Amino acid sequence: MSRLFRDVDGDLLFPQGSVVCIGAFDGLHLGHAALVRRTVERAQALDLPSVALTFEPLPREWFAREQRQPRLMLSSQRVRSLHQLGIDSVGLLRFNESMTRMTADEFARRILHDRLQAREVWVGPEFAYGHRRGGNLDTLQEQGSRLGFTAHEIEPQHLAGERISSSVIRQQLGAGEFAAAEQLLGRPYRIEGKVVHGAKLGRTLGFPTANIRYSRYQPVLHGIYACWVDLADGRRLPAVASFGTRPTVNGTHHEPLLEVHLFDFEGDLYGQRIGVDFAAKLRDEKKFDSLEALTAQMHRDADEARQVLNSHFTLRATA
Repeated sequence: MSRLFRDVDGDLLFPQGSVVCIGAFDGLHLGHAALVRRTVERAQALDLPSVALTFEPLPREWFAREQRQPRLMLSSQRVRSLHQLGIDSVGLLRFNESMTRMTADEFARRILHDRLQAREVWVGPEFAYGHRRGGNLDTLQEQGSRLGFTAHEIEPQHLAGERISSSVIRQQLGAGEFAAAEQLLGRPYRIEGKVVHGAKLGRTLGFPTANIRYSRYQPVLHGIYACWVDLADGRRLPAVASFGTRPTVNGTHHEPLLEVHLFDFEGDLYGQRIGVDFAAKLRDEKKFDSLEALTAQMHRDADEARQVLNSHFTLRATA
């Protein structure tokens, strides 16, 4: 079974049939999780593989290319998280000009029928697809009656009377409201990625960092944060992180970089995958007049992060 596929066209992947869910899944919040779990449950009941269809780049990013759209997670984390929720196979379809021209009928025939042999398709509320969003649940159900699948919509997911959505979570995180975002996500906000080599300036300043590139994507966070870091060996360590473009060092035209300084840690993390859970924002990025001024501020940031995380740990332990 293919655990990941990227192409719209190709050989039939699941001759025995499949149960499919479709979505952007940015952040994989509680609403997304409900859709995925329903799909997994139905697949298990029918003894068929479960498939999650999603897109890279995200459709909202494609249509707003002139104004970079913040995203909650990198595609590798999205795929891993879908598998962790029980999905057997992920279709990370390339969203490009060809995809935007694909009609709703073509989408159903070429992908759901010819590629996946779908038996059931599950979508979220207000689902739309195809050229100019020409298809909806009714369209999908009509196509399914011809192509051999049924289409279903899960009910909207709410928390404290508010609809759970990625856009609300982006707003909360941008405002530093991490506890509120955690409620909608069902977990602390996390960024996962492989540690890459950087300029190693932090090491010379006494603050060695583990770096994760955010590539060409626009992060939802910018600034200095207190966070927890999960390592591959199972350790969970406190840390202070900088997320941005390093204005003091490189100016403001470089790709976003997440730089994490782990407290009381010595070792080599290059090439390892780490998970960074954000607890609180300490301040915005700032351009300093000298490296000495930057270093002094880094010490203050580290002290504040330790205090925040000690309080955070105490509150969690007594909850």
